[in-house]
Amino acid sequence: MPFKQKQAQIINGKAIAEKILVKVKVWVDELKTAGINPKLAVVLVGDNKPSQTYVRKKQEAAEKVGIDFNLHKFPTDISKEQLVEEIKKIQEDAKLCGLIVQLPLPQQLYTPEVLNAVNPDIDVDCLTNDNLGRLMKKTGFILPPTPYAVKTILKELGINVEGRNICIIGAGPLVGKPLTIILLNKQATVTVCNSLTKNLKEKCLEAEIIVTAVGRNNLLRGDMVKRGTIVIDAGISFTDEKIHGDVNFAEVSKRAGHITPVPGGVGPITVALLLKNTVTCAKRKFLGEIR
Repeated sequence: MPFKQKQAQIINGKAIAEKILVKVKVWVDELKTAGINPKLAVVLVGDNKPSQTYVRKKQEAAEKVGIDFNLHKFPTDISKEQLVEEIKKIQEDAKLCGLIVQLPLPQQLYTPEVLNAVNPDIDVDCLTNDNLGRLMKKTGFILPPTPYAVKTILKELGINVEGRNICIIGAGPLVGKPLTIILLNKQATVTVCNSLTKNLKEKCLEAEIIVTAVGRNNLLRGDMVKRGTIVIDAGISFTDEKIHGDVNFAEVSKRAGHITPVPGGVGPITVALLLKNTVTCAKRKFLGEIR
């Protein structure tokens, strides 16, 4: 009888997200009882279809827990200066407690000036210089949602990252860099790989935990993962309207101990934690609470 390969345990991101949203709704209801209606605004530039999908999911989740949601759409050809002014105008709303600029922006607008136009006190994506600096110094009041989702998954699995060998593929500002800081602050041993990294396969094979955040289909293959590794796929790409992660799920799931699917893994948790951040900012803004 041929040996049957044990499959990895699939991490159910939707179930984890649902638990978070239940708590968020309780907090929102408490705020409303106190006369506070949490409000989240999203700035969307252009007609990028994946971005439209992400924004729709955020809106649906916000409405589910009772957070007011405002979408502000702007054309692709808006100037950087115009966009910064519009962001400032949006923030004149005294009830606003969360604001995000949906990324990616059109290339000419992807500048620190745009992201730093967001008030750090309502920067629920944690992308301003102020909040990234606080993250570095461990003085922040929120975490970036996607790295926070990775942290949440590891906590859900009962994993203490202290001393663990963790390989992060992707060193971008949304996931790779802030996640590296979070894990280093927890005394993990972190290897960060980018497009110029040599011997990527060898570095992955040394890891107990692998996190991918590149946006390239089939980046991580089965022969790059040792048995029992925890694999968290935070990469997203689209081909022919179909969503992909970075991981070749069919191959890697035969070797990994735990693995996140795409969709249904990191994404729903990220959205839930974005809303949790919104509530945290509301409590901090209107009630003076630090956390």
